[in-house]
Amino acid sequence: MNRVASVFAITAVHTFECHRASSNASNGGESRLIRYHTGTQYDENHSQLALRVIWFSGMGEHGGAQMRTQPAEITEVKFSIHNLVTREPRAGLAEDVRRGLSSQPKRFLPKYFYDELGSQLFEAICLLPEYYLTRAENEILTRYADDIVAEIDGKITLIEMGSGSASKTRLIIEALLRQQRELLFIPVDISASALDSSSRILLQSYPQLSIDAYAGDYFAGLAELEKTTRARTLALFLGSNISNFDPDEALKFLHALRQVLHAGDALLLGADLKKDRQTLEAAYNDALGVTAAFNLNVLARINRELGGNFELRGFRHLALYNEERGRVEIYIESIRDQSVLISALDMKVDFAEGEQIHTENSYKYDLSDIANLAAETGFTRGRTWLDSEERFSSNLLLAV
Repeated sequence: MNRVASVFAITAVHTFECHRASSNASNGGESRLIRYHTGTQYDENHSQLALRVIWFSGMGEHGGAQMRTQPAEITEVKFSIHNLVTREPRAGLAEDVRRGLSSQPKRFLPKYFYDELGSQLFEAICLLPEYYLTRAENEILTRYADDIVAEIDGKITLIEMGSGSASKTRLIIEALLRQQRELLFIPVDISASALDSSSRILLQSYPQLSIDAYAGDYFAGLAELEKTTRARTLALFLGSNISNFDPDEALKFLHALRQVLHAGDALLLGADLKKDRQTLEAAYNDALGVTAAFNLNVLARINRELGGNFELRGFRHLALYNEERGRVEIYIESIRDQSVLISALDMKVDFAEGEQIHTENSYKYDLSDIANLAAETGFTRGRTWLDSEERFSSNLLLAV
């Protein structure tokens, strides 16, 4: 049985030692001691004075760190991560790759974009001139963050689904800290490393913050949050992440999120708006080829982690706007007849010239779509804020 991460905030009176132990649990991870501190450097095994220690021990019954300390004063807990991953990530990748490449048409799940390299490439995409979504949402939050948080009464707890680097979240955090002295922030993200990195940076910037993070997929995180009680809550789902869900999946996700919230709580939903084909296709097929590299990195990841022999130059990136369905469709297309071997799966995959692997959809909305989505999932659309070019929307959905 997994144990959630134990977290200690310690002001050390004397030095202490920490011994790390490997875990033989099914997810194959190693327990890690992560030190969070400012101003003073420490060696590998000894630390002194005003040191916050974060101990991840969600790796099974027999793994975990052992700590010996001299007497120390225990102070407030500032940061914890609950590890909800129940299987070794590579096993999940293998199962999904086998299933996706055996189906017709072939497909990959978009969650596999986000290994370490994929996450870095996506951060680069957000800076591209063609990818207007990030700039438009930043403009809205910069201009209207105080107005957004003022719509909710009382002391607020902040939840974010798919927090990633939490760069835009800072604008909401700062607005909340202008109206209350302290804030509990609860990010949920599939990547424990992204949570660790972003949380430590946020704590350095905002000492009034406490962070209780969940590493797992959206539905696992929501299932755990449903078991907890909180003050008035503002949930964030930014970046038009809702666009990656098919319509039925979007309804399922918002229903699950609504179960975590109470009447009077709210969800700030970022949603990209429908617009002309040229603008939409350029946003997902930039001139520098960064989005193409992001898409093709899925093949490189299979090579790295599953022993595949995909030749990346034998495939190309495609982004096409399907106006009838209101979505940009992302594909990897084989540019010739070819076969690929994946040794970890003992699998051979044949591709015909022009055959495509469907990797992602990005749905676009109009305001009536968002109002209907809210009404079907236990929300009502309160206020909507748009950027100056009316390309993107931030929608405050009120739980009813």
